[in-house]
This record gives sequence, structure tokens and C-alpha cells, in this order.
Amino acid sequence: MTKRTGAFILGGLLVALLLAGVVSNFASAHPDGLDSSLRQGCTFDADDNIIGGSCPAQQSRDHELADSPLADYGVRGIDNSYLSTGLSGVLGVLLTFAIGGGLFWLVRRRPSGGATEQGTPAGQGAGPAQAAQAAGAGAGAGAGAGAGAASADAASADARN
Repeated sequence: MTKRTGAFILGGLLVALLLAGVVSNFASAHPDGLDSSLRQGCTFDADDNIIGGSCPAQQSRDHELADSPLADYGVRGIDNSYLSTGLSGVLGVLLTFAIGGGLFWLVRRRPSGGATEQGTPAGQGAGPAQAAQAAGAGAGAGAGAGAGAASADAASADARN
């Protein structure tokens, strides 16, 4: 990885951490489109409990992972809601980056055969310019040998006539 690529990845990670840790606390507390449409037709009290009407939200139930440490956009055990939400976002970004980086590391391109630059034949393990030069040198040598063979064939045909 070059310095430029590493700096780009590090910069992106820092921006994601800043957004997850700070800006996530300013997200709207109002329900989004899906949540809002599921609540249509019901009446809610001040504690957001359904007290009347009929809507799909009445069939809602807790998720199986509702007791997990990072459930409900927070960290269990931290009472400060701003800190809990920000820390949850930062942990989510770091976990996603670690899993993604690990997967990219597993599928990365590796040199074939474990050969080194010094021990490879001409054109292998070299950059595109060196490979083209090696191919050109080989083609030139082959063309010269072919031309020599063709002139020898012509000379023997003349001798037979």
C-alpha cells in the first residue's frame, strides 16, 4: 500500500469516526418514514405506548438481540445518553472497518510462487515496462533467428536448381 492510499484510508476512517461519535447525537428523535407508516392508525400516550386504534405497530416485539451490549443505538451500562450513543457509533465503525479490512486482507493479490525479483525469469515479477522490454528482446532474437533460417533455406533451394 502506498503512502497516498494509506493516508486516504486513514482520512476516511477519521471522518467516519467523527460522524459516528459526534454527529450521531444530533439525529432526529422523530420516527422515520417506515416507523411513521407503521404507527398510522394508533393513538400514543406521552411515554410512546399504544393506547388505542389499530396499526401494524401493535404486532411489534423485541428483537432477539435486544439485550446485547450495543442494542438500541447505545452502550449498555453507560448512563450518559450522548456518550453512550457516540461510543456505540465509534465501536460500530471500528468493528465494520476491522471486518472489512480483514476480508480485503484475505482476498488480496499475492505474488505467485513466492519468487523474488532477483530469481525470476525475464518478464516475470517485473513491472509492465520491464516485461515489455524483455518480450521485445525475445521477439527480436526470434525474428533474427527466423530470418537466418529462411535465408539458409533459400540458399539450399538455389543450390538444387
